[in-house]
Amino acid sequence: MSTSTNIKDSSNNINWLENSAEKGNEKSMHNLAYCYYNGEGTKKDLEMAFHWYQKAAEKGNEESMHNLAYCYYNGEGIKKDLGMAFHWYQKAAEKGNKESMHGLALQYYNGEGTEMNLGMAFHWFQKAAEKGHEGSMYGLAYCYDNGEGTEKDLGMAFYWFQKVAEKGHEGPMHSLALQYYNGKGTKKDLGMAFHWFQKAAEKGHEESMYMFAYCYYNGEGTKKDLGMAFHWFQKAAEKGHEGSMYGLAYCYNNGEGIEKDLGMAFYWFQKAAEKGHEGSMHDLALQYYNGKGTKKNLGMAFHWYQKAAEKGHEESMHKLAYCYYNDEGIEKDLGMAFHWCQKAAYNGHEGTMRKLAYCYENGEGIEKDLGMAFHWYQKAAEKGDEKSMHNLAYYYYNGEGTEKDLGMAFHWCQKAAEKGDEGSMHKLAYCYYNGEGIEKDLGMAFYWCQKAAEKGHEGTMHKLAYCYYNGEGTKKDLEMAFYWYQKAAEKGHEGSMHDLAL
Repeated sequence: MSTSTNIKDSSNNINWLENSAEKGNEKSMHNLAYCYYNGEGTKKDLEMAFHWYQKAAEKGNEESMHNLAYCYYNGEGIKKDLGMAFHWYQKAAEKGNKESMHGLALQYYNGEGTEMNLGMAFHWFQKAAEKGHEGSMYGLAYCYDNGEGTEKDLGMAFYWFQKVAEKGHEGPMHSLALQYYNGKGTKKDLGMAFHWFQKAAEKGHEESMYMFAYCYYNGEGTKKDLGMAFHWFQKAAEKGHEGSMYGLAYCYNNGEGIEKDLGMAFYWFQKAAEKGHEGSMHDLALQYYNGKGTKKNLGMAFHWYQKAAEKGHEESMHKLAYCYYNDEGIEKDLGMAFHWCQKAAYNGHEGTMRKLAYCYENGEGIEKDLGMAFHWYQKAAEKGDEKSMHNLAYYYYNGEGTEKDLGMAFHWCQKAAEKGDEGSMHKLAYCYYNGEGIEKDLGMAFYWCQKAAEKGHEGTMHKLAYCYYNGEGTKKDLEMAFYWYQKAAEKGHEGSMHDLAL
């Protein structure tokens, strides 16, 4: 709302203004409207303010045109009318009023009182920005940053964010910090990002408080300082920032920057979860599931897993499936277990891909389908799941759900064995020993027998003893043969018991 000039708070002055306004003096009309609007020298009266702004605007007073538009836009002294607001913002903007240029740009941007037109929004943001309007500088930067109404230009976005940030506005400070943080429109500079996050945080910008804490937590742009991270997470959390509530809960949960306090961790996970933060929903479910910071409650764990899963949280989808499968917090339901396994698997959760394959393999919650089991074991294996690698090798070896392929069976056995799966180590040794999917190699067979045996695989202990006894793939060594027969026998391997007796 534009101001008046030289208005004194006195009834005599109001009388003088009224007389002058009634005689058609546009400046007096404007100033009289201002007095009615603000209750200066007279009782506040928005309808009379509107009346005199309208009179002055119709006589060409630029400030009154702007204020009249403002009244129409906000329904002050007149019924709200965005079309008339647009009309008068346009009139004043065309006369050079930067506040009206900004208002006009916003109406074009939001399609208020006129058809949405991002090009015209950009045009008027630019006009007002060039006249020094800070809000329009920010709007112009935003348009350049997102390619709205103009070609995307991150350099120009950075320029205008910087211009308005230097004027002390917290929102642009935050946006400028993000430009530095992500290297958008300028060279990545975590130190400068930290600087501007700090500036905005100190002015009360919640998201900057969060990012400022995050920088301290991870040592980005500054030395790592968990105490300061906790401090700023707490500041933002107390203002209602859900991500900071989660960060604060995490600090309490792990004793980072503050003494460990599971009760407080539970409290803040709950606060953030109730605001819709899916990560907090998941962790709140974990607190209930494990009885951390609160009494164990599988029903509540299920409730929050479900909430997070419905928001797309993959790990919660996996946990929800687990609850349905194992009758935890909800009645066992293999169909629903399959449903959530499938949801999580399609979202890329590798552990659930294996579980989904298992459901197809055993017909749990869905009709048995070895082809689909093979498909999901393959998907999980390709994402690095060692158990799925082992099972995929089994499918290739036996031609289940796919064509038999000993080469591919060997390939996936090897992959799983190299990740430490003892069953695959045993099977890999078998492939080398018998020349299945790979050229026969007793040395490699011995090597993988030894690896699996050392991990406690009893069948491989027996085979390793056999290799030592017969000198296959290694030098004959009866003492080592005895040692491994004994180890396998102690684990209950009947063949080793028999050979040991001999």
